[in-house]
Amino acid sequence: MRIDYKDNGLRKVCTDIRKAEKKHGVLMAEKIHMRVDQISAASSVEELILRRVGRCHPLTGDRQGQYAMDLAHPKRLVFTKALGEEQEEQMVIIQEIVDYH
Repeated sequence: MRIDYKDNGLRKVCTDIRKAEKKHGVLMAEKIHMRVDQISAASSVEELILRRVGRCHPLTGDRQGQYAMDLAHPKRLVFTKALGEEQEEQMVIIQEIVDYH
């Protein structure tokens, strides 16, 4: 699955382990990069949910349309689903790394 990012700061954290370590610490950086790799390897968001990868689940309420995966407690990787350039290809847009509880 293709991945895009809400902004360049988030892209740097999710693609450069050193930037992630500097901003979030070593454990969080490892988790972030593991989740990005898992999303990239999946064929769809539904596959992530069915296989419970990172406890992937849809969000509700004011976050309807977003999905979350566990990082280091209590942080979550939040993303939305989109269609890629070729309409059959799914793509996710990583929105934020947050504790929304």
